[in-house]
Amino acid sequence: MLDRNLRSDFDSLVPGTAGENGATRRTALKAALGVGYAATALPIVAQTAIRTPADGLTAGQVTIEVDGFKVPAYRAAPAGKTGLPVVLVIQEIFGVHEYIADVCRRFAKAGYLAIAPELFARQGDPTQYTETARLMSELVSKVPDEQVMRDLDGVVAWAAGNGGNRDKVAITGFCWGGRITWLYAARGPVKAGVAWYGRLVGSPSALTPRHPIDAVGDLKAPVLGLYGAADTGIPLDTVDKMKTALAAGNAAARASQFVVYPDAPHAFHADYRPSFRQGPAEDGWQRALAWFKANGVA
Repeated sequence: MLDRNLRSDFDSLVPGTAGENGATRRTALKAALGVGYAATALPIVAQTAIRTPADGLTAGQVTIEVDGFKVPAYRAAPAGKTGLPVVLVIQEIFGVHEYIADVCRRFAKAGYLAIAPELFARQGDPTQYTETARLMSELVSKVPDEQVMRDLDGVVAWAAGNGGNRDKVAITGFCWGGRITWLYAARGPVKAGVAWYGRLVGSPSALTPRHPIDAVGDLKAPVLGLYGAADTGIPLDTVDKMKTALAAGNAAARASQFVVYPDAPHAFHADYRPSFRQGPAEDGWQRALAWFKANGVA
């Protein structure tokens, strides 16, 4: 069972700023990974925030070297088990804070090796920002898709050597991570993806040359899209466009599905935020587990 007694330890975050030198910034990020909540995500709704205990799990910080850079990551897995199915857990814009770490522990309780790499680590520390606009302009917008894809390739390789089954890998992500889920399902060695309210369309740029709708023809694994009808940032007409593209795509594209929850806003799974909607969040979680099982991950 999930423990809903929130452990509020935001004050334990290591101090620092996004402008510090790279080594100092990475040290601060490593110390804070999976602990507390990003400043831009405050205030926390303590009544609904979920705290999953780590008993019976191996959980905490690891580092994964990719292209000479040590990517910090939070991982959780059943203690003493090997050959585990793997799920890559992809962060929101707030980075790998308490909520994302807790999602990893929830997957571990379900029998997975769950890994959430801090995919902004080369560019900065998202926990140090207090304004969403600055976080987006100074950090998130500077993260290249190709860098993210290569980091995820490295995480899969690490998982294969640390208790995971490389033939049973899935990916799931929230908001910014939902978009990445679609993109990696068109590239990486995954058997299934679950995208929670990730953006589907957009204008190409040097760092983000294509968006999920542009990658439909390359999908290698089916994706389950979990979206909210009241999401003001992802209009339903873009979901309809994606559905049309998927229907005309390859086998993985045609096998992909959407569930759109009436009245659910953006970030309806984020139990620590006012946007949380318990019904859609719990239904989506059960659908995600069933989706992975149906597609040979679990």
